[in-house]
Amino acid sequence: MIKNLVFDFGKVLVDYNIEKFFYSLFGCEEDLLQFAAMTEREHFVNRLDKGEQNTAELTAELQAKYPQFAWHLQQFHDRHMEIIIGEIDGMRSLINEYRAKGYGIYGLTNWSEAVYEVRDKYDILQMMDGTLISSEEKLIKPDPAIFRRFCEKFSLDPAECLFTDDRPENIDGARSVGMTAILFRGPAQFAADLRSALL
Repeated sequence: MIKNLVFDFGKVLVDYNIEKFFYSLFGCEEDLLQFAAMTEREHFVNRLDKGEQNTAELTAELQAKYPQFAWHLQQFHDRHMEIIIGEIDGMRSLINEYRAKGYGIYGLTNWSEAVYEVRDKYDILQMMDGTLISSEEKLIKPDPAIFRRFCEKFSLDPAECLFTDDRPENIDGARSVGMTAILFRGPAQFAADLRSALL
């Protein structure tokens, strides 16, 4: 029986557009593509999310390695809040609805230390009964270990948790430890799939 709803943050509770942000920094797409290839942005973000380095440390390392992109990297560090473009419509009311029904509400997010500033601005992220942040645990989704750590931290039975995330590999990670999981494709779809899962 599901007793707890567990939410990813980015693209589920708050929206972001990192591609649009980086595109705004470059004069042409060729430079942007070169930057993306050289800095391996996905790897860059994963290192931050895993807490291997904080944003300032990794920015300085990459600036030394790629001095031609030093300004762009500094902009990412200084203006990261511009990447977040707002709360996902409908999710606040859904959380309130299921909290009123007695469900536990939790967060499980891959995010760097910058999540605290985001949480201060977007109070939907403060509606959780508990949140596990990847950079604190030195683990990232979809590693099954982060889902096990989440359940240990909050003394939850994975069989009583329903997790949602916008990335299929993270859904697979949750299911591998015994959680029910729904791929998030939008609030209306999620609300319908959630109702079906809880029948």
